[in-house]
Amino acid sequence: MSVTKELAAYIVGSRPDHIPPDVRHEARRALLNYVGCAVGGSREQAVEIALRVLGPYSGERSARVLGREELLDPLYASLLNGISSHVLDYDDTTPSNYIHPTSPAASALVAYACTAPVTGADLLHALVLGFEVQSRIGDATYPAHYEAGWHSTGSIGVFGAAVAIGKLLALPLQNMIWAIGLAATQSAGLREMFGSMGKAFHPGRSAQSGYMGALLAQAGFTSGEYGIEGPRGFAPVTAKAFDLTRVTAGFGSDFGLRRNTYKPFPCGIVIHPTIDACIQIRRERQFSPADVQAVRLRVAPLVLDLCNKRTIDKGLEGKFSVYHGAAVGLLRGRAGIAEFTDAAVNDPDIKRVRETSTVAVADQNIAEDEAVAEVTLASGERVVKHVEHAIGNLARPMTDGELEEKFRDQASPALGAHRSNELIALCWRIDELADCRVLIEAATPSP
Repeated sequence: MSVTKELAAYIVGSRPDHIPPDVRHEARRALLNYVGCAVGGSREQAVEIALRVLGPYSGERSARVLGREELLDPLYASLLNGISSHVLDYDDTTPSNYIHPTSPAASALVAYACTAPVTGADLLHALVLGFEVQSRIGDATYPAHYEAGWHSTGSIGVFGAAVAIGKLLALPLQNMIWAIGLAATQSAGLREMFGSMGKAFHPGRSAQSGYMGALLAQAGFTSGEYGIEGPRGFAPVTAKAFDLTRVTAGFGSDFGLRRNTYKPFPCGIVIHPTIDACIQIRRERQFSPADVQAVRLRVAPLVLDLCNKRTIDKGLEGKFSVYHGAAVGLLRGRAGIAEFTDAAVNDPDIKRVRETSTVAVADQNIAEDEAVAEVTLASGERVVKHVEHAIGNLARPMTDGELEEKFRDQASPALGAHRSNELIALCWRIDELADCRVLIEAATPSP
């Protein structure tokens, strides 16, 4: 059996009772985090532009964009949900392949659930499967696929959206193979977009394209049979090295959701250790911005590959600047949404520390969730902090309570405190919902 067919067979044959309780709970955590991120990002400029430009092209308006009053057709709603859930760069990440896996699948599922009755148990099951497919294809092609310049949330996220919608559509085996093939041929997303609105476009487009692929496959629109492993299929074309045994190994027992992480800071995950270290220094030593004379960072090589931006003037760029992350951690003692705005990036004190005081050095001996920060103060005192595992990563995961607080911070400005708490409760008991539209309506602001 081919890799594509074996994967499709697993998706078609999976039942909700095949999913272990701990994985179902992690799926609820992923959903809670996703909804908070989508509502929190729903008023960002990228979302406003996309709605204004693309709204007139919408078909029948039957689907919600989370956190918005507008209705769009389901495909466009998928796109907008994906943009809003990723625009703050606050969504979940799998450290084994650096995919943001919930956004592509959940953005499509939420849009679909607006148009047909979907139970919470079925949506959660489809989300687990969509996550699983991304995790497996991502692990099979990492690091070569990522190093080539692909942003895997776009190029691999499309597979997750396709199989998640395909599962709700109850696609039979042949049609699921076609859905996977149609996802493969729509794979896209470039790391060159990091620091711009184009990055948030990736999970939106992968949600929309995967949804479209599943619909076409349901109607008998064919694709190649070997979309993943064929000589000119996804893996050989987009990665110079890959291990396709990782796509199919451990079906039913090894779940990628067990290796998911949630961000405490709305920026590139690889600079989280630096931010963590600098916040700890700030909490332990009180000093003024003028006291900071020099900052030296030792970080993993991938940090400088992804986040080596120093001279910046936009908040989106700050999300991919290890220098900016260090500066806000040291000067503000926090790194929330407000620390990655245009205003924060152009704050004179932050700019001085970022541009003239901070040096980052790549160290092969530093892990990707590790960092060392050394600060020299005006008095000549040197303060050093070594973070072996950043908060939010696998070794120091965010608790359910911390995820709830993160949700409130993002959703309350749009929905208010009471509605935000109601929405949190609905996410935790998603399995009990007879119709997911209850949750979607709760994420809609009052007129």
